[in-house]
Amino acid sequence: MDGARRVSTGIPGLDEVLLGGFLPSRTYLVVGAPGTGKTILALQWLREGAKHGERSLYITLAEPISEIMKNAAGFNWDLRGIETVDLSPQVIAGQESFQEYRVFPPSEVEEPLLWDRIWQAVTEHNPQRLVLDPVTILKDLSPDLYQFRRNLLRLVSRLNAQGLTTILVAEPGDVAEEKTLALVVDGVLRLTRTVGPSRLVDLRAVEVEKFRGSDYLPGLHPLRITAQGIEVFPHRVFPLVGPAKVGEKISTGIPGLDQIIDGGLEAGTATLISGPAGVGKTTLGLNILASAAQRGIPGVLYTFEEQPATLLARTEGVGIPLHSLVNSGKIRILAISPLTLYPDEFFQLVRRHVEEEGRKMVMLDSLRGYNLAMEEFGSLTAHIHNLAAYLASQGVTSLWLTEIEKIVGELSLTELGVSFVFDNAILLRYVERFGQLLRAIGCLKKRGGRASPEVREFQITPHGLRVGEEPLRIPGFFSGIAKTKEREG
Repeated sequence: MDGARRVSTGIPGLDEVLLGGFLPSRTYLVVGAPGTGKTILALQWLREGAKHGERSLYITLAEPISEIMKNAAGFNWDLRGIETVDLSPQVIAGQESFQEYRVFPPSEVEEPLLWDRIWQAVTEHNPQRLVLDPVTILKDLSPDLYQFRRNLLRLVSRLNAQGLTTILVAEPGDVAEEKTLALVVDGVLRLTRTVGPSRLVDLRAVEVEKFRGSDYLPGLHPLRITAQGIEVFPHRVFPLVGPAKVGEKISTGIPGLDQIIDGGLEAGTATLISGPAGVGKTTLGLNILASAAQRGIPGVLYTFEEQPATLLARTEGVGIPLHSLVNSGKIRILAISPLTLYPDEFFQLVRRHVEEEGRKMVMLDSLRGYNLAMEEFGSLTAHIHNLAAYLASQGVTSLWLTEIEKIVGELSLTELGVSFVFDNAILLRYVERFGQLLRAIGCLKKRGGRASPEVREFQITPHGLRVGEEPLRIPGFFSGIAKTKEREG
């Protein structure tokens, strides 16, 4: 059934979650607490139908249609082509004043009338897309659950037989109390809204709990309600199986470093560049990014710690032509502020740059900043694992920078426990010798070739970056403290 015709939701990202959209002539239940975006989703779905000339009908059973239209106006939506029918309580009663039934219970007065009016509206407008919001008002007006279940089953069967694709809106408590709501429909979408551990982040998501006749992407998929409506960021899981195809070697632009890493970095691999603050990790990463761009490999840098202007100013003094490469579009630099993007939202941004813009090299600076931005949303290891696996599957070469706090002392490639994800690992280190600090560089890991065990001096000069041609013959690289005969004596 996955290859069957689909009804597009018109909601960015949701069709991907549903592997193409809703199946036609089916009924779906959208469940969510107040404020989660149920009505927005329903109206956005109807707008998509109207945009393509489909007859669309919105029936409200609780909130007056005037209030719904007032709220929709905040999105500047054109709702022409969407027919509306107001069956809210005051319209059914035929008056705006308060009313009480003293002889008959409400179920005997309102319930038959409401079911009939719903079907009358459907018959009159003959829609292709229908929203009933909220369906749970029908349960409240039914004399007993048997009557509600019987009428609900009859309504859903008739709607499906008429060829309508329908969304029923409900609240979580009603679905928990009355399982028939979830049983009679063909699919269930649940909208949730929670607060992150720091209580600074609003976490909104959609989850598919049921989808007859088709597979779908499981799990929680973050969403945002923007000025244009709802946007969903699908959560896809990619297995870490290495690059789809290990390509040619990409020079770092530094001959001495190329010698250490067996000629360069294999295209499609992930490289970790690790070291303490100020040792030159970002400068090295930018040099590799710029060298690749000059050779026709467009790149993108996501910086979680520095502003693009600062990075551009820094490279001017060390001979890296970053400014011209950015102006020509060969490199993009994006500053990502912590707590502003969901991990899957950031993932979607990366996908857009890779798949739509053709970026073949990605740099993240740094994992510590990425951790700060993403720790509200679950496991850092899982997010890094997934992003690295995706980039490898696309043949994209990636550079991941991470800071280790200790300038000297016990070696730690990364303090975040994620080094196993990467194909290559380059370590920058301060080494003290006779009261002077030297920068040293070495390759600790290289899956796609034979890395040299040599440790060499790393220099940042006004004319560019340099790696010594000869090994730095001082023990102590891993401790950061050089041992010499003079000191040993």
